[in-house]
Amino acid sequence: MSPQRRHDSRGQSLVEFGLILPIFLLMVFGIIDFGRAVFAYSTLNSAAREAARVAVVDQVAAHITDEALKQSYALDVNPGDVLLDWRSSFNPDTPNSCSSFVGTNDVVTCTLIVTVNYEFNAATPLIGNIVGPLVLTGESKMIVEFACPNSGATPALTPADCPLGDG
Repeated sequence: MSPQRRHDSRGQSLVEFGLILPIFLLMVFGIIDFGRAVFAYSTLNSAAREAARVAVVDQVAAHITDEALKQSYALDVNPGDVLLDWRSSFNPDTPNSCSSFVGTNDVVTCTLIVTVNYEFNAATPLIGNIVGPLVLTGESKMIVEFACPNSGATPALTPADCPLGDG
């Protein structure tokens, strides 16, 4: 082969590399964005679950919301993105059907649904333009009993013995 032909094949490799590199980088950054989305989804579900667990012993909405925010600190979730829905066992399909009992000393069993929302934006501009912002949601349901279910116990329990938050 002549020296002239070798330079042509090197140039050809460089052009092929230049054509493949953007596609390769788009795939790599797409995988990274997918990993970030999975992390965000997992974090939201964990935050909702931990907030619902706090509600079992402390029914103060601010404390429940604070726990959800604390658990999702890596995502910078706002307090308005944490939703609490207290549902009565008598009206399980009616939103907030049990909210009138929150903070009272009545013995009642409710289901708390904690929902944490987050708007995910892809870091890769091209993928972000194609997919757009995604609203990811983490949700957890927990049965919560207000006041003390053993209020007839001996010795008698007072409201101070019950697991309610301090407002």
